[in-house]
Amino acid sequence: MSHQIISPLPGIFYRKPGPGKDPYINEGDTVSAGQTIGLVEIMKQFSEVRAEFDGVLEKFEVDDFGVVNPGDVIALTS
Repeated sequence: MSHQIISPLPGIFYRKPGPGKDPYINEGDTVSAGQTIGLVEIMKQFSEVRAEFDGVLEKFEVDDFGVVNPGDVIALTS
């Protein structure tokens, strides 16, 4: 069964904590409930996006630096 990771806010989605850093997680990696998978930035405020369930990150539905709105699916886990 797949679980959706949803954007809590509008803004820009980032897969990395900063320029030149490794992504928080990659497709195919194991993810734990509460683990940060990326950030959403709005007006220079950064909010962590976290997985709600243990599983495997199947795929990102939003590209790095992609625009998201509240309720948009950012990633799928199984």
